[in-house]
Amino acid sequence: MNPQQLAALLGFLFVAAWAALGFGDAVLCLIGAGVFYLATAIYRGELDLVELQQRLPQQQRSPRSTR
Repeated sequence: MNPQQLAALLGFLFVAAWAALGFGDAVLCLIGAGVFYLATAIYRGELDLVELQQRLPQQQRSPRSTR
């Protein structure tokens, strides 16, 4: 299955969940699927949280004034 077919399948499943359960429940299904996808990617080592954190722009820290 190529990525375009997978996207079409996911779109169909989202609309089916929306029609059967309502929009709010369908969005919760998407959020739950995303959480489990990320958890599996982290577990399998496909997603490195340390690397992602290093890519984020570092905030400039201002020196704290001491009293």
